[in-house]
Amino acid sequence: MQKRTLGKSGIAVAPLTFGGNVFGWTLDEAASFQLLDAFVGAGFNFIDTADVYSRWKPGNAGGESETIIGHWMKKRGNRAQVVVATKAGGDMGQGKKDISKAHILQAVENSLRRLQTDHIDLYQTHWDVIETPVEETLEAYAQLVKQGKVRAIGASNFTAARLQAALEASQRHGYPRYETYQPEYNLYAREGFEKELEPLCQKHGLGVINYYSLAAGFLTGKYRSESDFTKSARGGGMAKYLNPRGLNILKALDEIAGEYQTSQASIALAWLLARPSVTAPIASATSLEQLNAFVKATELKLSAEAIAKLDKASAW
Repeated sequence: MQKRTLGKSGIAVAPLTFGGNVFGWTLDEAASFQLLDAFVGAGFNFIDTADVYSRWKPGNAGGESETIIGHWMKKRGNRAQVVVATKAGGDMGQGKKDISKAHILQAVENSLRRLQTDHIDLYQTHWDVIETPVEETLEAYAQLVKQGKVRAIGASNFTAARLQAALEASQRHGYPRYETYQPEYNLYAREGFEKELEPLCQKHGLGVINYYSLAAGFLTGKYRSESDFTKSARGGGMAKYLNPRGLNILKALDEIAGEYQTSQASIALAWLLARPSVTAPIASATSLEQLNAFVKATELKLSAEAIAKLDKASAW
């Protein structure tokens, strides 16, 4: 499988990222191990998680996903073969988002312990906190990179203005720069990334590892009416997609999936993989069948006509 580089970091990853938010939430440890084994067995090597996964599940405290990944890497002895990305800055019980230097330096130690590793390949600012100067957060990362605890850094959920400010601060002070950006981006959610952030990422050579690549499952085609909402834990969030534009996107996906004799999920991911700005879309799987759609997506080469049809159906 042809690898792609995360920005200018020199870190090479297969072109699809496993989203670790399901570990410790909709998947227990045994099921997580099965999916992770199949993922790397198919030639993939990049896993994205965060310290807050999955705090939202009753009884969880956060860190469950990192803990499962740590157990898996330890048991398989494969740390050197896997690229691990995690994030800090979310609310881990302190009642607010926090990207201060003190918080980052503490959060990384907790993540390293849970992941049972001495370094994190890609450490990301999960959410921006406008009151915290970009320099303060970058100063923390500079220390961690110097100590060898972090190889490269990334940003998630920033405005274009704050991402630009951070990149300028890195250049001005000699801090490590954000090598990746993680936005919400898929066939349905396009404007938020394409308007300002996509040109900025391309201008500076940032790798893009977008989340909600399948719009939380809507782009798989399994949610077509309100009666479908009970199909999964995420079903309740589908109402916002059930409008003329959303149904138009599904119609185009249905037609192209039929043409290529594959699933709608594979087509939706293949559209992302064909975007020059995108490095490795993040997608979660809770079954081997879903994981198979990832593999198929990386094998597909959509025609210019198919891409144009999807572009038109999803135009913002």
